[in-house]
Amino acid sequence: MSEPVIEAVRLTKVYKDFWGRPRLTAVDGLSFQVARGEIFGLIGPNGSGKTTTMKLLLGLITPTSGAARVLGRPSTDVATKARIGFLPEESYLYRFLNADETLDFYARLFHLDRPTRRSRIDALIRRFGMERARKRPLREYSKGMVRRISFAQALINDPEIVFLDEPTSGLDPISSRDMKDLILDLKSRGKTVFLSSHLLADVQAICDRIAIVHEGTLKQYGAVRDILVRKDHISMTFRNLSEETRKKLEALAAQEGASLVASDHTLETLEDVFLRTVQGDGASKP
Repeated sequence: MSEPVIEAVRLTKVYKDFWGRPRLTAVDGLSFQVARGEIFGLIGPNGSGKTTTMKLLLGLITPTSGAARVLGRPSTDVATKARIGFLPEESYLYRFLNADETLDFYARLFHLDRPTRRSRIDALIRRFGMERARKRPLREYSKGMVRRISFAQALINDPEIVFLDEPTSGLDPISSRDMKDLILDLKSRGKTVFLSSHLLADVQAICDRIAIVHEGTLKQYGAVRDILVRKDHISMTFRNLSEETRKKLEALAAQEGASLVASDHTLETLEDVFLRTVQGDGASKP
């Protein structure tokens, strides 16, 4: 693996009560790395520590112990923030502004000059298909349109890394597909995407690697295919195999002239792996 652009090293976050006594361990010794240019998914049930982990990586909160690094620097490093984009789960935008005004507002926060602002705003408006609605106030937008303009503001600084929290949550199938295409487009342009989602089919479809967390600890971590493969199952596809011999063993079928088209380990769905992981480490595969 090349030099990681995101790294968690024994990351731990303990929330304390008013008296300073440990109340909740939200993240417990979490370690993983994200390579440049990949789409990395963080998944887990509610209360598993996903949001806390993302806040630690964004430098919004500090760890109790361990380290969070982004682009080789501590996640709290202010200069690094200019190279990061963030789409939160809930969009908090000024609803009286239109799309152009919203993007211009965020572009000014990054001290972009006027020509750069105009160029990037026009490009993002086109990319997200908002040309017809760009002058309408956000209060007239549908949830899908608000999600699009929120995603656009996360890209206004042309970030190297984009953090996405539930990017397709609440979207209809068409908007969800468009959102996934936009994420894949970021990867094709060399961006690194770190996303958290409850929609496991979306994660399975677009992520290169994933981490499954439960009760603050890391349960599964690696390439999507490596995690989903069923090494105790083999799937085979034959050509010209009669119904009579369909139930016979591969060797017998080959003797009768059937050609083996494909043979590979069976893949589970990410939902299967996820449920087995969080419902019990000792659960055997069916």
